[in-house]
Amino acid sequence: MPNGLGTPALLLALVDGRFPAGGYAHSGGLEPAVTSGHVQTVDDLEPFLLGRLRTTGLVTAAVAAAACREVLGGTTIERLAALDSELDARTPSPAQRATSRQLGRQLVRAVVTITPQLAGMETGHRAPHLPVALGVAFGHHGLSPYDAALACLHESAAGVVAAAVRVLSTDPFVTYGVLARLAPVIDELAGEAVDRSADLADLPADSGPLQDTNAERHLTRATRLFAS
Repeated sequence: MPNGLGTPALLLALVDGRFPAGGYAHSGGLEPAVTSGHVQTVDDLEPFLLGRLRTTGLVTAAVAAAACREVLGGTTIERLAALDSELDARTPSPAQRATSRQLGRQLVRAVVTITPQLAGMETGHRAPHLPVALGVAFGHHGLSPYDAALACLHESAAGVVAAAVRVLSTDPFVTYGVLARLAPVIDELAGEAVDRSADLADLPADSGPLQDTNAERHLTRATRLFAS
């Protein structure tokens, strides 16, 4: 059950890029998009992010909100495992599924180390997807489904922007300006994600086929800056 510790400061700590959950090793699909020529300059970054946020970003945010709602309502491992399977079905790329579970495992490890009473927050025998782990952590700390959705969307965008500085060799002030301009979109999508998180049957299933194919090709490249 939630412990009632939810505060804005805690939310900020959990979405901080320096939080030791491993996100810094991933580009959110940007590096393979650059390698394939679909993103070539910083001018391409905003449309890339918009596409990511409105497809897989919305899906993962809804799952995070649903996981948070489950914990706040007093859930079971079986219900969380069912939610985890729903995200599996909405993630066609094996590479992206593996990345999500790797990051979920690392988030669980970090959160349990900080808050030992959350030991056992896993969704079963396998590591949970990152959005499920994030939603569970937020729910246990008394944060809201909207907080979980917002954090998930922020993570989807901020990781890409941080990677862009290296992959595109861009001015960080310019790249983070892109993230700032997208703030109203992220707020709006977080609200939509919460609205569509109450019922598993209503979870969004938007997809990005190009992101999926790029993710698979990325694994075969001999030289990579990022794991995904």
